[in-house]
Amino acid sequence: MTSTEKTEGKRDLSDVMSIREMCDAFDVTPRTLRFYEQKELLFPIRQGTRRLFTRRDRARLKLILRGKRFGFSLEDIRQLLDMYNRDPGQQEAQLKRTYELAQDRLRQMEQQRDELNEAIADLKAQMAWGEDMMANLHKAAKN
Repeated sequence: MTSTEKTEGKRDLSDVMSIREMCDAFDVTPRTLRFYEQKELLFPIRQGTRRLFTRRDRARLKLILRGKRFGFSLEDIRQLLDMYNRDPGQQEAQLKRTYELAQDRLRQMEQQRDELNEAIADLKAQMAWGEDMMANLHKAAKN
C-alpha cells in the first residue's frame, strides 16, 4: 500500500461509498470489486469487514471499467494506473503510453470488425444459396 492509500484511511469518511453503493453506481457485483481489490487496482478503506470506497477509488474504477470495455488487459490498466500514482509529473508519459495502447487496441478491434464483416458476408451468401436450393427442391417436388 502506498503512503497515499495509508493516509486515505485517516481522512474524513463523509465522502465514501459502501460496497453496495459502488455496485449500484457502477453496475458491478461485489465479487468484481473484491477481485479488483485483490488485484491491487482498488484500495478501499477497511473497517472490520466493511469496505469504504473513496473518491479516488471511484475514479480508478471508472478507468478500470472503461479500459475493460475497450479490451485492455488488467495488466495494461494496472500499469497505466501505477504510472499515474508514481509522480504527478509523469502525466505526459502516462498519456503517451495510454495513446499507444489505444492505437494498438483500435487496430485489433478494426481487424476483428473486418473479419466479422467478411464472415457475415460469407454467411449471407451461404444462406442465399440455401434459400435457392430449397426453392429449387420445392419447385421440383411440385412437378
